[in-house]
Amino acid sequence: MVYLMNNIIIKEILSQLPEEKISDACFEGANIVLYTKDKEFFLDNNGLIRKIVNDIKKRVELRPDPAITLDIEDAEKLIKSVIPEEAGVDKIIFDPQRSRVIIEAEKPGLAIGKQGDILREIRKKTLWVPLIRRKPAIRSQLIENIRAVLYQNSDYRRKFLDKIGHRIYDGWIREKKNEWIRVSYLGGARQVGRSCLFLQTPESRILLDCGVNIASDKDAYPYLEAPEFNINDLDAVVLTHSHLDHCGFIPYLYKYGYRGPVYCTAPTRDVSALLLIDYIKIMRSNGKEPIFTIDDIKEMVKHTICLDYNEVSDITPDVRITLYNAGHILGSSMVHMHVGNGLHNIVYTGDMKFGKTRLLDIAVTKFPRVETLMIESTYGGRENILQSRKECENEFADIIKRTIDRKGKILVPVLGSGRAQEVLLIVENMIRNGKIEKVPVFIDGSVWDITAIHTAYPEFLNSIVRKQIFHKDQNPFLSEIFKRVGSQKERTQVIEETGSCIILATSGMLVGGPSVQYLKQLADNPKNTLLFVCYQGEGSLGRRIQRGEKEMSVDGSKEITQIKMEVDTMEGFTGHSGRKELLNFVYRCDPKPKKIIVNHGESSRCLDLASSIHKLNRVETAAPRNLEAIRLK
Repeated sequence: MVYLMNNIIIKEILSQLPEEKISDACFEGANIVLYTKDKEFFLDNNGLIRKIVNDIKKRVELRPDPAITLDIEDAEKLIKSVIPEEAGVDKIIFDPQRSRVIIEAEKPGLAIGKQGDILREIRKKTLWVPLIRRKPAIRSQLIENIRAVLYQNSDYRRKFLDKIGHRIYDGWIREKKNEWIRVSYLGGARQVGRSCLFLQTPESRILLDCGVNIASDKDAYPYLEAPEFNINDLDAVVLTHSHLDHCGFIPYLYKYGYRGPVYCTAPTRDVSALLLIDYIKIMRSNGKEPIFTIDDIKEMVKHTICLDYNEVSDITPDVRITLYNAGHILGSSMVHMHVGNGLHNIVYTGDMKFGKTRLLDIAVTKFPRVETLMIESTYGGRENILQSRKECENEFADIIKRTIDRKGKILVPVLGSGRAQEVLLIVENMIRNGKIEKVPVFIDGSVWDITAIHTAYPEFLNSIVRKQIFHKDQNPFLSEIFKRVGSQKERTQVIEETGSCIILATSGMLVGGPSVQYLKQLADNPKNTLLFVCYQGEGSLGRRIQRGEKEMSVDGSKEITQIKMEVDTMEGFTGHSGRKELLNFVYRCDPKPKKIIVNHGESSRCLDLASSIHKLNRVETAAPRNLEAIRLK
């Protein structure tokens, strides 16, 4: 019998259970997992586990010891015979190290059965713990590859998660003389790009995001050379969402030896992996040596701990986090941090949208406690009064009609995740309702794979889109108007052989990626339109075109491209909150924070928003620079 008797919380749990019932006890991050070789005790423990959970306020799970589970081949046959054929079981994946079996089904409800009776039957007859997942409406090779990495490293994951649990529960490793909280800005202060905040307490060292500035070669990476940061002391990384300005430097940490956890939602993990792979390709296509490899991305995936919204989890002995919907992109989160024993509560918004979109629910404003709020300000300046969604969609329709009437093409550079799917939904709705002419919509770059990931996690979308995805004939992402482009030959066909069309292509700032190739071929024709729907970083090709430059080299070659096509910008489609929404979010934040720190915005916008929040709410505000540290407590 393997007991972790040196651990106080395990001792406490085992003292409340019958002797000899537990064959093993371990941690899975902040969760405690007990294994038993007693079949009857696994199937019915008379509420003992529930009582322990209520007593210690931690998640405790009882599983069968791998030694008593049914042989995998026999278990698979039995599962297939028990679940009705109309449930559409697609894959059955066994995780023998943790006695779990993941069942992918087209109709999860039928696989679960009435009041869970099919799941209970599987547990009883196989002694495996069944987990039902919805089969994605669009098959994603990336999701399958990510799950393969996790399953292939199941034994490593079990040991890794147990080690994290010991770090959380075995007590303090640094001398605790007094209590304090300090945040250093290693990136993302008075700028958009390379977001990286370093939270320190006497006990913990935590990074909040660790991104790159893809629009700049000069200031591309976070200041990890700052004296207070030591990668060997880093306890955890908390990732708010998958855009590269927040996740793009995390694999670099693993390249240089970090082996701790990354906490985020499951869709954030999946989309991040895809965008990071894409980032390697973009660096190579721009003639640069990638700063990390595919293996470093795999290490990141291997060490990711996924949390659902509203799931409370300890990540160090004195920091507990909860992720809340940020409304920005799929799986994007605001991070609520409870530090110490009620010492201080912090909300870091990451990127957030406090406004309705076609894809996601509005950002959350209610939290258990908030003393310090750290809020983004991408569109926080006085001039950033964004159009309403209805006004945006009407203008968008006018731009498309105008371009189609003159037999031109519309190029929409997009970030792979977020705006791309929002635009897909808007275009599909407009064509279906006859608001614009039916033209093909070509999807290039990582957009299609990320859209597939959206269909794998419908629970993170708003209720309208979620219901549509559940029905094949209503799923907007499966519309016949969408055409995937997967090669240079197909790209050439779109440019040379296709009439009026809409092209959605990455990258959104015209910094590498297929959007640059389309721009080069379409730019000199005044019939065509270039439509910006996402933020254009300072120094990016997109920002230069927005400012009116008409002649430039678009791919580093000596050849000059002339911009004769119509250029339009629609900031209202952004996944960020405009100024009014940001101020409204602060007003509605419950409870009211005592201190507000403004970040993730150009310098003037950070300062402007901080000043306005102070005047309107009579609350202490700050807009720090990079490398500044703020003591919160």
